[in-house]
Amino acid sequence: MLRNKKRVFWEALLLTLIIFILGMLIGASFERGKLDEIEQYYTKSEILFMDLFALNERIDSDDTCEVLMDSNIQLADNIYEEAFLLEKYEAAGKITEGLKLAHRKYDMLRTYLWMNTIDISEKCKGEFNSVVYLYEYNTDDLAVKATQNVWARVLFDLKQEKGNTIILIPIAVNSDLVSLDALLKDFEISRYPVVIIDEEHVVEEISSVEDLKIYLD
Repeated sequence: MLRNKKRVFWEALLLTLIIFILGMLIGASFERGKLDEIEQYYTKSEILFMDLFALNERIDSDDTCEVLMDSNIQLADNIYEEAFLLEKYEAAGKITEGLKLAHRKYDMLRTYLWMNTIDISEKCKGEFNSVVYLYEYNTDDLAVKATQNVWARVLFDLKQEKGNTIILIPIAVNSDLVSLDALLKDFEISRYPVVIIDEEHVVEEISSVEDLKIYLD
């Protein structure tokens, strides 16, 4: 009888270990699959940005400007939509180091996009506005989280209403990016989240879509 109890114990322990190991393998496989999908989207956006950057260096006519602005808006929209995929994966479970790295890479790409948008607006006359949303990534502050959720909803509604007439660029300010820090030195910002419109207006208080439209051309 004692021997049977021991056998049952060891069989149960072995089964538990097998289930645990399988769970780890499945979890790792799922995580790898998520990161692979994110990496594919990122690579596509990166290629589009490099193509846009090359075109930006050869602006010599109004026709080129039109193509440049259209391409910049397309890239911004692509990155904005891909951000929802990243947020979905982050909301589905624990934020791993792999997801943090993927998010930082996107913040770098979005910072480059902002810099390129500034450059385009100086070279080309066009009917578009830049709306840069600066927020804190993965913050533990519940009040900041709540504020950022409201801002995200307002800006989503603004984008839906204004469409391609605005370039919406959300960037996490705590991504440790030197290029972003250099850009932000031109603005007197004391706290986040904030919205910067056309590099002229810094909106710190939560605003409605109608309030934000006042700053748009």
